[in-house]
Amino acid sequence: MRDIPRWPRLLGLAGLLPQFACLAAALFGPDEWKNTAAGIAAIYAGLVFTFLGGAWWGIAAGAPAAERRSGLAWLWIAAVLPSLIAFGCLGAWAGGMLPLEPVLIMLGAGFWIALGVDSRIGALGPRWWMRLRAPLSIALGGATMLIAMV
Repeated sequence: MRDIPRWPRLLGLAGLLPQFACLAAALFGPDEWKNTAAGIAAIYAGLVFTFLGGAWWGIAAGAPAAERRSGLAWLWIAAVLPSLIAFGCLGAWAGGMLPLEPVLIMLGAGFWIALGVDSRIGALGPRWWMRLRAPLSIALGGATMLIAMV
């Protein structure tokens, strides 16, 4: 990760801290912390998932005009999906239609699935994009799903 610019690297890694704190609270804290930690983790995963979609939107918007006209519909569509998925998952949980564990699994898996979109961005994004995105998505997705299993 050393070849990734300092601020994206440091801030990206710092973005893992809340989820790892929730995982630690669920694993090592008193039993009454588990549900709270899991709920906070689900909300945080939804926020970060939505942020990732915003990053894709920005990459699509910054693409050369010829690319925006000819073949980026897939990226514009993909950019909106994380927000819709997070809204659906969190809304179903908040409305009592879905337990928290499947929400955490779906959001966590969403980060891993999102690597497919990240890999297709290619030359449109920074040259270090996948070297940053892969470890962050794997770690955040994994921590989110682990919280569901605690």
